[in-house]
Amino acid sequence: MPNPPKPAELAMLQGNPRQHKIKTNDAIAPMEYGYVEPPDDLRESGLELWNKIFGAGELWISIRTDTSLVAQVCRQMDRRDELSRRFWAEPESRVVNMSLLETEKAVVNGLSLLGFTPADRTRLGLVSARTKSKLQELMDAKARGE
Repeated sequence: MPNPPKPAELAMLQGNPRQHKIKTNDAIAPMEYGYVEPPDDLRESGLELWNKIFGAGELWISIRTDTSLVAQVCRQMDRRDELSRRFWAEPESRVVNMSLLETEKAVVNGLSLLGFTPADRTRLGLVSARTKSKLQELMDAKARGE
């Protein structure tokens, strides 16, 4: 399977040492990166997630286009904390339990859309999954004297 295509913005950011042609659309505004102040309605977990997202995702999170999705996911995280407290107070409540499960799924889905799962980072070209071949393992074992 060939390598998945990289977004043009990421390819431009990483440079082009082999001088391959990078498909770009000049009508698209360049991505802007950096930290954005969080919305006022975020609570503790939402603020913590906001800071983590803009800290870890600074290479691919656009402050121009991704901020509303980040805010939504952070609000879902705050909602998850509230539902978790309610679940421990009344663990037999099916409504609270189902709401908690759906909110947790929504958080994971939002983080996935933002590129915060291993599979999504690989798909975006942000990490390369590298495994040793059996031959390489044998050669390493021989070098160690095993």
